[in-house]
Amino acid sequence: MTDKNKKSTYFEMPQLAVAPMMDWTDRHCRFFHRQISRHALLYTEMVTAPALVRGGAVHLLEYSPEEHPVALQLGGSDPVELAKAARLGAQAGYDEINLNVGCPSDRVQSGTFGAVLMRSPDLVAECVSAMKAVVDVPVTVKCRIGVDEQDPETVLPDFIARVVSAGCDYLIVHARKAWLQGLSPKENRDIPPLDYDLVLRMVEAFPDTPMSINGGIETLDAAQALFGRGVNGVMIGRAAYHRPWDVLSEVDARIFGVEPPSSTREGVIDAMRPYIEAHLATGGKLHQITRHMLGLFAGQPGARQWRRVLSEKANRPGMGVALLDEALDRMHHADPVTG
Repeated sequence: MTDKNKKSTYFEMPQLAVAPMMDWTDRHCRFFHRQISRHALLYTEMVTAPALVRGGAVHLLEYSPEEHPVALQLGGSDPVELAKAARLGAQAGYDEINLNVGCPSDRVQSGTFGAVLMRSPDLVAECVSAMKAVVDVPVTVKCRIGVDEQDPETVLPDFIARVVSAGCDYLIVHARKAWLQGLSPKENRDIPPLDYDLVLRMVEAFPDTPMSINGGIETLDAAQALFGRGVNGVMIGRAAYHRPWDVLSEVDARIFGVEPPSSTREGVIDAMRPYIEAHLATGGKLHQITRHMLGLFAGQPGARQWRRVLSEKANRPGMGVALLDEALDRMHHADPVTG
């Protein structure tokens, strides 16, 4: 269907992305983030190709049109199955199909995908080629700099060369090794040292392949500093989730030169009200959405009260959007010292 060597115009602009995070970046989280930034690229949680193709779990592809630009991250290692899953994602309207070659969890390893695939670059290349052959949207790869005893200086350039030759449009490199044995997924996000310089050398070595850097980036200032060193994109994970306003509220103005959707946190809450009401009207639960909003006032006076009200009450029967007003009221009347 496609020419695997034809590069998309999708990546001509710089990218600031929110990382795919299991149990966090679901459709409600993405809709919430979209009320803070119109242009940050959003990713789904990882969706496994077997779940879509063998399990028929196409409900996992549901999203709101307002989420665009939004990318689907797939997990898998069977080229035929991934191609079928990628086609489903493209048919659902996703702007990008991303292959997970970075997750170090035991559950992912047992399925022979995620970071363990860093040991099988030819298989990853075959998967990329198979996906590129059936979709017209960009196919990208998110990887580590290596795993376990691998030497990243040797492994990473070879890995990149192989997936690029297979047609990979864009690479997101988490600038840490993953230790598949001995470290938990949480420890793998913090303990292996970051090596931004290696990733930046890869940017220079592969000038025709756009690359994004991920890992340990906490602020928009830090992201802009990395843009200044030549990367095409920056991906931010936990900081964007736990401090969404701090990280995302200035993205549109500072990176893309346009006005953000809201100038205040309260404006974001107002934008969420119709979405929440529609969700509740179909039988959804309030906490399914508000759990992603707990960090909206991170670092602000009274933020503890905002979090407490939503955490303690949002899962109670009958709770609706009025709870947001209660949380705001408690926050505004909180003791300035104790929160």
